[in-house]
Amino acid sequence: MKAKLVLEDGSVFEGISIGAEGEIMGEVVINTAVVGYQEMTTDPTNAGKILVLTYPLIGNYGVAKKFNESRKCWISGLIIKESSRIYSNWQAEGPLEGFLKKEDVITISEIDTRTLAITIRDKGEMLGIISTKDSTKDDLLKRLKNHKKLPLEAIKDISVKKATEIKGSPSGANIAVLDLGMKNSFIKQLATLGCNITLLPYNIKARDILALKPDGLIVSNGPENDSVIPEITATVKDLLGKIPMMGIAAGHEIIGLALGGKLDRMKIGHHGSNYPIKPPDSFKGEISVQNHSYVIDENSIRSRKNVEITMRNVNDNSIEEMESKQLKFISVQYNPVSPGFNEVNGAFIRFLKIAGKPSKIKNIARSSSEVEYAKA
Repeated sequence: MKAKLVLEDGSVFEGISIGAEGEIMGEVVINTAVVGYQEMTTDPTNAGKILVLTYPLIGNYGVAKKFNESRKCWISGLIIKESSRIYSNWQAEGPLEGFLKKEDVITISEIDTRTLAITIRDKGEMLGIISTKDSTKDDLLKRLKNHKKLPLEAIKDISVKKATEIKGSPSGANIAVLDLGMKNSFIKQLATLGCNITLLPYNIKARDILALKPDGLIVSNGPENDSVIPEITATVKDLLGKIPMMGIAAGHEIIGLALGGKLDRMKIGHHGSNYPIKPPDSFKGEISVQNHSYVIDENSIRSRKNVEITMRNVNDNSIEEMESKQLKFISVQYNPVSPGFNEVNGAFIRFLKIAGKPSKIKNIARSSSEVEYAKA
């Protein structure tokens, strides 16, 4: 079946439908990662987006439930160059195409993703619409124009509906997570550290979080520019300095807003697994995984003398990490992914130190089923 992608600038890309049928709209973003297609489609951060994968061959290692970052696919649509005709991986449970159809994701292959990526890089991220119907370009552009007026409302569906506990070590830190879309892989790292985790709804009040008396609070990753971000920001503002905190991606941005800062929209966001970052006073850096289209405006928080910028992006000098001893928080714009099997990103270990609960547990094996969480 034929399908097409129409961008709000009028660009049209035609291809073949390999997923669900219908029409869907969303912000079109490109991701340059070579692997991780299943993780990207199930990452709540990508809710409402049309994801373009620039690597030319997708699906060659199949899919398996253990690699899901959440309970379902959140993307609006998927654009790829070529779908692999076979898959080979001892862990695979099925093909990507079957997974996309089961998850009801509208997907187009046979798209010139190189030209599409150049279009996005030249003109900036923009809205698009995928259609498997016989709709005209003008009709699709009209629908896009009306869609621009609608705010993103994803966190309400993504977040847990009630407090959800994941037991860890009896002597482990008690960590609360303000769940805006916390990824399973992050939860697994906390479980490896022996943490007792409590996932909290996005709209919980500050006083109710404090009443739980957790050792620390994580404001998780999730969709940016969501309609409930101001409400969450107000909650985090009430908690600054009262409880050790860690912000991840969107959570980092929310902490920036709670500090009185502003966010800048990037022309092209950071979406991929090869972004170099480093401390301002060092020439030694590292490669990070990132997935965001906004950054904290540094000028807007310059007056906060009690906040230190501890990591910057090598390419554009944007803020990648902040820390405050007085306000007891660390926040990271990048994704603190595990560096290896049963290993934990240093950002989580530093957070536990801020929370006064440095981990003494190492190399604890946890199956993915122990850290998956069901959302009502």
